[in-house]
Amino acid sequence: MRRLACRVALLTTTIAAAATNVGGQGGTAAAAGLATATNRTGSAAQRRVGPQKLGGGIHQRLGTRSGPIHIFRPARYDRRTAGIVIYVHGYYAHADAAWREHRLGEQFAGSRRNALFIVPEAPASGEEASSWTNLRRLLTTVLRRTGLPRPGGPLVVVGHSAAYRTIAPWLVEPSLHSLILVDAMYGNEGDFRAWLEREPSNQMTLVVKGTAKWADPFVRAFPDAVSLPRIPDNIDELTDEQRAAKLLHLASQYGHFELITEGKTLPVLLRRTPLPAIRRPARR
Repeated sequence: MRRLACRVALLTTTIAAAATNVGGQGGTAAAAGLATATNRTGSAAQRRVGPQKLGGGIHQRLGTRSGPIHIFRPARYDRRTAGIVIYVHGYYAHADAAWREHRLGEQFAGSRRNALFIVPEAPASGEEASSWTNLRRLLTTVLRRTGLPRPGGPLVVVGHSAAYRTIAPWLVEPSLHSLILVDAMYGNEGDFRAWLEREPSNQMTLVVKGTAKWADPFVRAFPDAVSLPRIPDNIDELTDEQRAAKLLHLASQYGHFELITEGKTLPVLLRRTPLPAIRRPARR
C-alpha cells in the first residue's frame, strides 16, 4: 500500500505540473473536472436522464448508488454485430464531468465502431474507492436499467491514467480480451502481465507519456511487443503486423490530459480493436 501511494504521489506531481502548462482546452477540462469532483453518491449521482439524441447517436445517463453511468449508442448501431466498450476516466474528474468536458460521445462516434459505449463512475482522487469492482455487476446494471439486450460482439475496456485501479479487478473476466491503457500503466503491472499472457487472444494497446518509469519495463518483458514513436493520425498508417501485435506500445506526442481532451487518440485506438465498423448507409 505504501509503495502504491508513492507511485500515485509521483505521477500526481507529474500530472499536476502538466496541468499547469496545458492551458486552453485541456487545462479547462482538468480544472472543470476537479471542480466537479464532489459527492458522487448524492442525489445528483442518482438522477436518471432518458435517451437523448447526441451527435447522431443516442445518449442516456443512469443514476445509481455507485454513481452515474453514461451510455452511448452511435448512429446505425446494430446489436446483432455490436460489441461493448467500457471507458474508465482518471483522476480530477467524475463521470459526469468526464463525459461533458472530454466530449466522449463525439469521440466514440468518431471511432465509427459499432458498440454499446459505457462510462461508469470511477475515483477522482487517491482517497476515493473504486465504484465498480465487479465488471459483470456493472454490465448487468446497465442492461437491466436500460432494457437493452446484450450485444454479442467483443468486450473492450479502455482506461486513462488512474483508471488502472478500477480495471485491475476486472481482469478475471473471461470474455475480456482487449485492453487499451492510455498512460495508465503505473500500478498492478503483475496483474496486467498475467492477463496478457493468459490467453493468445488477449491484446493490449499501451499508450505512454508520463508513465514510462513503469510502462517501459513492462514492455521490455515482452520480446514480441511492437513499439512506435508516436500515435498514428489514422489506423491505416499501421502495418498488418503492428495492428495484430499482442502488445502495441505507443509513445505519445500528446500530453497526459491532451490524450483525452484533444479528441485525437481514442477514435484511432478503438479502430485497432476487433470491434466491427459502423455500416455506412446504403446509397440511393
